[in-house]
Amino acid sequence: MLIQTLIIVLLFAGASFYVGRIFWRAFFDKSSTGCAKGCGGACGTIDVDRLQRTIEAAASRGAK
Repeated sequence: MLIQTLIIVLLFAGASFYVGRIFWRAFFDKSSTGCAKGCGGACGTIDVDRLQRTIEAAASRGAK
């Protein structure tokens, strides 16, 4: 019975650490670049001007 309790406590502590770390990185860690997901993907390097030009080009092609 003691071993089962110990396993449950360890799993709960690990899950709490994992969720707490995600929460911390999403709201308080300002050293990471990009969005709050923390994946390091391209969402932090979106070029708004290029996106606008692409939308306008697609709109002009669709209007013909």
